[in-house]
Amino acid sequence: MTNRDLEPRRIFRSKREARANYDRIARWYDLAEGFWERKLRSAGLKKLGASEGETILDVGIGTGHETLALAGSVGEFGRVVGVDISSGMLRVARSRIGKEGLADRIDLLQTDAAHLPFKADAFDGLFMSFTLELFDTPEIPLVLKECRQALRPEGRISVVSLSKSGGRSLMRNLYERCHDRFPEIIDCRPIFVRRALEDAGFEVLDSTQTSIWGLPVEIVLAERSE
Repeated sequence: MTNRDLEPRRIFRSKREARANYDRIARWYDLAEGFWERKLRSAGLKKLGASEGETILDVGIGTGHETLALAGSVGEFGRVVGVDISSGMLRVARSRIGKEGLADRIDLLQTDAAHLPFKADAFDGLFMSFTLELFDTPEIPLVLKECRQALRPEGRISVVSLSKSGGRSLMRNLYERCHDRFPEIIDCRPIFVRRALEDAGFEVLDSTQTSIWGLPVEIVLAERSE
């Protein structure tokens, strides 16, 4: 086994390329990927356990399904802030939220999760699904540092991500080879989710290993420890 097998693959496309790609596929994302990811995203929401009156940050909201679910959980006295790098994704999400009549408890913002524009200790909880693995390996600690700073002490974070934990598998090996060959199309890859959270100063409360299309997935709940 080589070092290449032990560490996550790198991400070499630029943020501009990533933004353009997700702007391009925003209208079709739910058909292409969103439907298959929905069950795992819902499991991540259940782990987070957002409740009435809380303020929750949703990072990488895509087309906004989970943002709506969070808005339902926090109720009329709670608040959800959703961020995404893609204006196309935000446009679809904004339309969906407007149709559901929940725009009064949701704020949407186009931004890079590596540079979150929020005050420290602003949120009770944070949700991130199929987003952390889109960042290049050296940037993952920066993203989680931003997330940790945005959370209040003992604030919770729930992360759903493709996982490199749990040993090798045929599907994971095939997927990583496709990522190596076609990085502009397959622009995410499995990462060590629990390890990344612990290295960033979070205390892991719960971790589940599951799969999508035979690819390993981690769903991890952690809290900001002091």
